[in-house]
Amino acid sequence: MPDVRDGVPGKAPGDAESGSCTPQTSRPTQEDMSGPKDHAPRLTEKVNEVSKLSNEIGMNHDFHMEKKILTSSSLEGKVKETMHNSFWDHLKEQLSATPPDFSCALELLKEIKEILLSLLLPRQNRLRSEVEEALDMDFLKQKAEYGALDVPYLSKYILNLMTLLCAPVRDEAVQKLENITDPVRLLRGIFQVLGLMKMDMVNYTIQSLQPHLQEHSIQCERAKFQELLNKQPSLLDHTTKWLTQAAADLTTSPSTCSDTPDSSSVAGPSPNEVVNNTEPLNPTMVLSQGFLNLLLWDPENEEFPETLLMDRTRLQELESQLQQLTMLASVLLVASSFSGSVLFGSPQFVDKLKRITKSLMGGFNSRPEEAIVTVSEQVSQEIHQSLKNMGLAALSSDNTTSLIGQLQNIAKKENCVRSVIDQRIHLFLKCCLVLGVQQSLLDLPGGLTLIEAELAELGQKFVSLTHHNKQVFGPYYTAILKTLISPAQALETKVESL
Repeated sequence: MPDVRDGVPGKAPGDAESGSCTPQTSRPTQEDMSGPKDHAPRLTEKVNEVSKLSNEIGMNHDFHMEKKILTSSSLEGKVKETMHNSFWDHLKEQLSATPPDFSCALELLKEIKEILLSLLLPRQNRLRSEVEEALDMDFLKQKAEYGALDVPYLSKYILNLMTLLCAPVRDEAVQKLENITDPVRLLRGIFQVLGLMKMDMVNYTIQSLQPHLQEHSIQCERAKFQELLNKQPSLLDHTTKWLTQAAADLTTSPSTCSDTPDSSSVAGPSPNEVVNNTEPLNPTMVLSQGFLNLLLWDPENEEFPETLLMDRTRLQELESQLQQLTMLASVLLVASSFSGSVLFGSPQFVDKLKRITKSLMGGFNSRPEEAIVTVSEQVSQEIHQSLKNMGLAALSSDNTTSLIGQLQNIAKKENCVRSVIDQRIHLFLKCCLVLGVQQSLLDLPGGLTLIEAELAELGQKFVSLTHHNKQVFGPYYTAILKTLISPAQALETKVESL
C-alpha cells in the first residue's frame, strides 16, 4: 500500500507501505484531560495539550514539515523497505497476469486522485471537475472488469497534471518520470514525487496561516495558564522569584575579569558598561535580564519560572549553543594573536579554522580537557602549515608551546578570555532583546566579529522565543513588575507590547 501518511496530518504521499490494497486509517487517541495535581509536571502536561505544533509554528518563522526518512540500516527502515518492495512486486505480478488484475492499480489510482484533489486551491473548480471526470473511479472499475483499463494512458495524464501543479523545485523530478516506460516503476515514482508535492503544499499552507496560528497559540496558551492559575493561586511563585532576582541583578555591579595578557587583545566596550546603575529600573530591562539569567540556569534548580516551562528545552539548547560559541570565539581570538592579520584576513582560513574547531568541540561538555587538547593541536598545526604555504615565517617552538598552552587554558571556566567572551555574548543577546538582532550586529563587542553569522542565528532564536513568551505571559509579568518597580520609575508601558 503506498505510504501517504508519513510526517503530516491526514494523508501525505510517500512510498509503498505494504502488500495490501486496502488503505489503513490511523485513529486518534484521546489524551488524559484530568485536572492538574502537581506543580511543574502537571503544568507542562496541560500546556502540551494546547498544541506543541502550534507553538513551534508560531515561534519559528522558518518552520516547515519534512518527510521522515528512515535509514536502510535501521530495523524500521528494513521492515518498511521490505513491505514496499513486496507491494510493488505484487502489483507487477497483477498487471503482468493474463488477464491483468487491476485491483491494486485501482486502489493506487483512487489515492492518487485524492492526493491530486488535495493539491488544488479552492478557486480551481474547473480543474477539480476535470480530475473528477478523468479519474471517475466507478467508470475505471467498469473498464477494469472488461480488462480495458489503460494504466499507461492514465499515468501520462497524471504526469501532465503534476507538471501543472508542482512547485518549480519539483519540475526536474516530474520530468524524469516522463522517461520511465515501465508502468510499475512509473507509478512508484509518481507516488514518491506526489509525496514531495504534498509536503510542499503543507508548508505553503503553514506559511500562509502562520500569523493566525501564532495568534491562536498565544491566546490558547494564555487561556490554559489562566485556567490553571485559577485553581492554583501559587502558580506564579517561581516566576515572581525569577523576576525579583533579575531586578536585584540590575542593581548590583557585575563581577569583572582582571586585566591579564589573555584579555588585553579583546577590544570593545567593557563588561562594566553592561549595566548603568545610575539609571532607574524599567520593566524591559528587568525582563531582559530575567531571560538572560535563564541561559545560566542551574539544571538542579527546580524553581524554574512556571511561565517558561514549555520553553525550557529550547532554552537549554540555546544555552548549549551559547557555550559552543563562547569556546569557538575564544579559540579564534587566541589563535589570531599568534597568526597575524595576514592569515585572519583570509575568510577561507578563518572558515577552515572554525570548521576544525566546531567538529572537534562536540564532546567538550563531557570531556573538556580532552577536547581542548585535540583542538589546540589541530589549530596549531593549521596555523603552522598555512604560514608555511604563504611563504611566511612559521611559528617558533616557543610560540607554538605558548599558543597550545593558551588554547588549553580556555577549558578552565575561570580563564579570562573565555570569561570576557562569555560576558560579551550575553551583552550582545541583551542588545538583541532591546534593539533587535540586525541593529545589534552593527556594533558587535570586540572578539565577536569572527562569529557574526553564528551570533545572528543564536540571537534570532533567542529573540523569537522571548517575544512569543512575552506575548503570551505579558499581562502576568506586568502585574509582577508593578510590585518590584515603583510608579515613579515609569511602568506605564505594558510588557506584552514591548
